[in-house]
Amino acid sequence: MRRYFIIVLSAFITFSVTAQTSKPIDKKATRETKRLYKNLKSLSRDHILFGHQHATEYGHGWSGDEDRSDVKSVTGSHPAVIGVDVMGFTAPEEIAIKIREGLKKTVEDTYNRGGVTTVAWHFSNPVSRGGFNWRDSISLPAVKYIIPGGEAHEKYKSILNNLGDWAKSLSGKDGKSVPVIFRPYHEFDGGWFWWGKPHCTREEFISLWQFTVSYLRDSLGVHNFLYAFSPDNKYINEQQYLERYPGDEWVDMVGMDNYGDMGRNRYALDTAALKLKVVSDYAKRTGKLAAFTETGLESIPNTTWWTETLLKVLKWYDIELSYVLVWRNDVKSPTHYYAPYPGQVSVPDFMKFYEAPYTLFESNLNGIYKRKVKFK
Repeated sequence: MRRYFIIVLSAFITFSVTAQTSKPIDKKATRETKRLYKNLKSLSRDHILFGHQHATEYGHGWSGDEDRSDVKSVTGSHPAVIGVDVMGFTAPEEIAIKIREGLKKTVEDTYNRGGVTTVAWHFSNPVSRGGFNWRDSISLPAVKYIIPGGEAHEKYKSILNNLGDWAKSLSGKDGKSVPVIFRPYHEFDGGWFWWGKPHCTREEFISLWQFTVSYLRDSLGVHNFLYAFSPDNKYINEQQYLERYPGDEWVDMVGMDNYGDMGRNRYALDTAALKLKVVSDYAKRTGKLAAFTETGLESIPNTTWWTETLLKVLKWYDIELSYVLVWRNDVKSPTHYYAPYPGQVSVPDFMKFYEAPYTLFESNLNGIYKRKVKFK
């Protein structure tokens, strides 16, 4: 009896700790942001939301059409998660204003339909030419310049001021502030971006992350962001995954971007699944959200990629992920697309993926910003 009591007590303590930590890092997060967090956590136990980058802004051969996405044209439903990017916010102001207004509508429309938005940031180098990619002999290692004490720190604060103003302007037709998943400085373990591992120290990167969160949340009063941490796939265990982790008090969601193991460079399904398990295990233990933040196979020439690669990887282990997001469909390129459009060769398999009980699309969701989400 005593042993049974200890086991039950231990389980209760473990559950209580997890339950206490399963909430946003922002103590002043809006009610809808808290509910999104809770419902994503709950849904991830048995389901995963499907996402597509720039899904409703443009697609294969079209741009700017109202209430359109290639995924909806194939399945009848938009993706449950829509990816957008605030890279244009640092463009010349006349252009940036239009970009901010357009993205505001996209995010608000997604919320009003009951979908979820995740925000990436391909941030153009703020102290040199070269854009967001690292270019030898052109790019400067900007991280050390924009963190506290750096000579471009005030410029960075000004950039965040614009981002913060935009975030606080997001409002649904219900009058509520629209929650989004903010995913800055992704794939930082590679060297292709100026914030990548070869271009800043571990301490500099962590300082950048912590300042960004603190300034948006505490100084600017942005309380509708969930913060997502997402390296590329250059790890195989938790210690490697957490090498540049800023701390649990600074992260809401842990994720991974992985194209290489999913068919781009090789089909290493067991490796991809193991890397996702690292992410999921950490989220389970700490009460964080977890996601497969980017993946896909360009042009999707593999006619069974959705069920025999992606779904198989997602189901390999007993993992809990809030969503999986594939990359964008370019307007003009005949080959740069990651979700099927009508007539594309993987459509029949994608329909099997869509119909699987495990996967959720926007039409499946009902009240993800309410007290308790339901699904169809």
